[in-house]
Amino acid sequence: MSYRIALTFEDGVTKVISCNPSETVMNAAYRQKVNLPVDCSDGVCGTCKCRCEQGVYDLGDEYLDEALTEDEAAGGLVLTCQMVPEGDCIVAVPVPSSACKLGPAEFEGRITTLRQVSDSTILLGLTLPDPAALDFLPGQYVNLGLPGGVVTRSYSFSSAPGAAEATFLIRNVPGGAMSRYLRETAKPGETLRFTGPFGSFFLRERARPIVMLAGGTGLAPILSMLETMAEDGAAQDGARKDGTDHVPIHLLYGVTTDADLVETARIEALADRLPGFSWATCVADEASSHPLKGYVTNHLDDAMLHGGAVDIYLCGPPAMVEAVRSFLRDKGVDPANFHYEKFTPSAVEEAA
Repeated sequence: MSYRIALTFEDGVTKVISCNPSETVMNAAYRQKVNLPVDCSDGVCGTCKCRCEQGVYDLGDEYLDEALTEDEAAGGLVLTCQMVPEGDCIVAVPVPSSACKLGPAEFEGRITTLRQVSDSTILLGLTLPDPAALDFLPGQYVNLGLPGGVVTRSYSFSSAPGAAEATFLIRNVPGGAMSRYLRETAKPGETLRFTGPFGSFFLRERARPIVMLAGGTGLAPILSMLETMAEDGAAQDGARKDGTDHVPIHLLYGVTTDADLVETARIEALADRLPGFSWATCVADEASSHPLKGYVTNHLDDAMLHGGAVDIYLCGPPAMVEAVRSFLRDKGVDPANFHYEKFTPSAVEEAA
């Protein structure tokens, strides 16, 4: 038995290592050729100080207060030379991956799904020789390269870690290099290369109600998170202490026109698998006959926000992200956690 330790670095690179029972994170990392910052290895200098964002661990009492104060330990800071995980953990390392002699991993996959699911969206699926080797946190992205290895674009997974086929929702950009290749040239069976995973937008521990907001192809990382929660029984694990209810998870998915709505059958299937999950879609086009019109902020009510005792995950274009931030500020709601990722019009192909 071993634990998964996800090391997230300042430059967005993530490396998942295995840690044996009674093994420190430092020793596990070194065993797998990840050179975490260290000087003394004895809990004296504090050089290996990181932050544990999620998970249970033991720090023991063999380190000096000068290396890690009581307040720092209470705030989630750890010394990796002393930290012994007692389950899966996410550890933020305050240096770029290059400082640890580590770079993004390289993968290649064979095109097994290639379908234009709407005028604005292309569904791409890649099957890897060893899916288990592609270990990422749900919500993260990779840099996908066009054949020839010169042009790359960044796309978030819409599939869960470990899935047999890694899938992506790719915005169909007129004149875009990746869009043009996928529409006009790519064929099933061809091989594409990518590097990663990257990004700090990923699913955290479920401790309170969750609101997920997706705009357009920003649905991709949200789907990856939902798939993960459905697969690992997170809703059951997140049941309230009295056992009477599940932590609610609500998705609002907004698009511009009716035709832009994609993967709704998949979302409905997730609702059948994930207790406590509800969802709604809205369309901004005033000419739409959709039941809910307007933007996600038009349908984000007080009951969903739980007075701020909520974790919000948002992925969409900058205008959407700023609109939600302004909405929350005007409402006087300060979410317990607010995780977001946005993509810019000038680099629209690099979006989720």
